[in-house]
Amino acid sequence: MSKDLRFAMLLDCYGEFLTPHQYRMTELYYCADLSLGEIAEMVGITRQGVRDGIKRGEQILLKMEDTLQFAARLCALRENYTALSESIRAIASQTADSASVQEECRRALETVQQGEKLL
Repeated sequence: MSKDLRFAMLLDCYGEFLTPHQYRMTELYYCADLSLGEIAEMVGITRQGVRDGIKRGEQILLKMEDTLQFAARLCALRENYTALSESIRAIASQTADSASVQEECRRALETVQQGEKLL
């Protein structure tokens, strides 16, 4: 996972632990892909102030993930749902002549897709 994507995910999971100022700068940097200079202009501080705020935010996000492992668990769940979907589709394609198996596969796939939406 790229660094930007990882911090965007951590921000979604643990953003409430940041100050509103840290959250805004970190979100603008990782999610809106703005430069330090652009963020500095928007929030009215120096580029160094923005960098420091983002670095502090990153440290908090990483510490929370090290402690709780919530984002890692979400990624693992997504991977599991993807694997389940692929397995169900494979079973369905191998048993195309059995209507009851096809129906069960359809229902199982719907359940997996509902679970994916919850993530």
